[in-house]
Amino acid sequence: MAKTTTKSAKKPAAKAAAKPAAKAATKPAAKASKAAAKPAKKAAAKPAAKVSAKSTRKGVAKSPKKSGLKLSMLKPSVNNMSVRVFARAAGLDHFETDVWGVTRSPEFMGRNPAHLTPMIEDKGLPRGVLWESCAIMQYLANKHGLEKFYPKAPAKRAMIDSAMFYLIGTLYPYVARATYPALNFPQYAGEVGHSDAHPDRKSEAQKAAAAAIAEPLEVFHSFFRNGKPFIGGKNPSIADIRLAATLEFLAVIDYALPEWAKEYMAAMEKKLGKAYAEPAGDVRGYVAYVKSQATA
Repeated sequence: MAKTTTKSAKKPAAKAAAKPAAKAATKPAAKASKAAAKPAKKAAAKPAAKVSAKSTRKGVAKSPKKSGLKLSMLKPSVNNMSVRVFARAAGLDHFETDVWGVTRSPEFMGRNPAHLTPMIEDKGLPRGVLWESCAIMQYLANKHGLEKFYPKAPAKRAMIDSAMFYLIGTLYPYVARATYPALNFPQYAGEVGHSDAHPDRKSEAQKAAAAAIAEPLEVFHSFFRNGKPFIGGKNPSIADIRLAATLEFLAVIDYALPEWAKEYMAAMEKKLGKAYAEPAGDVRGYVAYVKSQATA
C-alpha cells in the first residue's frame, strides 16, 4: 500500500531550555563556586539529553521513517496511473510523492534530467532512478519475480512487450493528440496542436487523431487478446494495465468505446479491485473536473 508521509512539529527545544535553568537557579549559594566548575556542565547537558530522548520516544521530534520504493508521480496522468496500479496489484511496499509543479525544479532535474514521471528511486539502478512507465513495470516485475504480470517464457513475454511497444508507439500518440487539448496538457513540439495554426485547423487535427484510434484499438482486441480475457491470458499483465489506463483518458472527449473495450476495462477493475480503482479515481476525477470547466 502507498504510504503518506507527514512532517512532525518540533517541541523539545523549549522544554530543554526551561528545565536546566530551573535546576541551576535552585542550587545553594554556598556551593556556587563549585557549581561554576562541574554541576553547571551537568545541568546544561543532562536535562537536555533526557528531554530530547523522552520527546523522541513520544514521537514529537522524530520524523516518520520512509520505507519501500519511492514513486514520484502525477495523479491526473494515465502514464503514472499504470505504475500506481501495478505497484498496488503486485503488493509492493512503496510510497508515493506527488510532484505536481516541481518536475522542472533544479532538485528534481538533478536526478531526472528528462523531467518525466512516473519515476522510481532504487539503489539497485545504475543512476538510482528510472522513468518511463513500461520500463518501470518491467524492471519491478523482473526484480521481484512477478511472472503473473510479466511471464519469463520468451514467447509469452515477447507478446507482452510487443503490445506495450505498439501502444506507446502507435495508439498513445493518437490518444494524446485527441485528448491533450481537452485535458489542458501541453502538446508535443511539431504537432498541429502546439503550433500557431488557426483554431479550426487544430480542431480538425484533434478529430482526425480521434478517428485514427479505432484501428490500433481493434488490433489489441483481435490480435493481442485474441479471444482471451486479457492480453496476459486469464490474468492481467503489465500490458493490460498500460492499455486500460490509456483508455481512461478517452472519456474527456466522450469517445465511443466499442463494447468489448468497455467490458475489458470493467473486467480489469473487477480483477484488480482497489489496486485499479484508487489510481483510476484520480484520473477520472481530473477528467470530470476539466469537463465541468469546459461547460461552465
